[in-house]
Amino acid sequence: MTPLLIPTLAQTALVLVLAPLLAGVIKNWKAKLQNRRGPPVWQPYFDLLKFLRKDMVLSEHASWLFSATPYVLFLSVLIVGLMVPMLSEQPPLKWFGGALAVIGLLALGRFFLALAGLDPASAFGGMGSSREMTISAIAEPAMMLSIFTVAITAGSTNLGQIVHTVAGQSSAFLNPSHLLAFAALFIVLLAETGRVPVDNPATHLELRMIHEAMVLEYSGRYLALIEWSASMKQLVLMTLIVNIFFPAGIAADWSAASAGRALLFFVGKLLLLSGAVVLVETTNAKLRLFRVPDLLSAAFILAALALLSTFLFK
Repeated sequence: MTPLLIPTLAQTALVLVLAPLLAGVIKNWKAKLQNRRGPPVWQPYFDLLKFLRKDMVLSEHASWLFSATPYVLFLSVLIVGLMVPMLSEQPPLKWFGGALAVIGLLALGRFFLALAGLDPASAFGGMGSSREMTISAIAEPAMMLSIFTVAITAGSTNLGQIVHTVAGQSSAFLNPSHLLAFAALFIVLLAETGRVPVDNPATHLELRMIHEAMVLEYSGRYLALIEWSASMKQLVLMTLIVNIFFPAGIAADWSAASAGRALLFFVGKLLLLSGAVVLVETTNAKLRLFRVPDLLSAAFILAALALLSTFLFK
């Protein structure tokens, strides 16, 4: 196999396999903190297999867009997963791994999902699409400013170059601009993955649903692809946070020894960040829908201050 094929296959397998497990860990830990038994950590795998075996029920009002959206969403998130440095500073698609490309592909998947929510002419789907677009209008600029803050330090928007530069600065996280950018990106993580206090992934109340309202008409194989894509998107965003701001342990190449060591560090950092997400979810109530833009505006302000402080503290 060519040298490029091995990292591509390894990171693809890592994204596909680790994403449902990470979602299961978060659900299990959240249940434990709420004094519930909770599902096992491998429950998302069983759910995906169950959905893949079930038949699909399609609305008579649905067009080709409704059927194409799960594949577009799945492939766009998977490609982003190959652009983000996970185990090595050099991801498989490093030549296309710019920050704008990552944010653009994530926005493409969201755009198709919002259209798919409108396509079957369901009241709930239209409501969820409207709410999703409102949230993304504030969350995406905050994400861009947060990443650009670190990109200015690295002198490049290439994620591999950003991670390489930050890894060579042992005290980079103590930089005020990086602290502000980390806080902003953490809030964006909660919003983009539909977690409390922005959304509740376990709810099916029509007055609160955002993501669940858009996928309410999906079933069978299509629902499996959408749920798998949601877990992969969560993994990608968490990877951006842990490897951009805490690149400790990331490998400089794809040798077996370096990749194995980097995998241990990577999983450890993901578990720490997952614990932080669970702690926030269990200690906060879901915000009212009209208060969510206030939280995301705070993230945007933090990201803007982070970008501004990079010029003030040079």
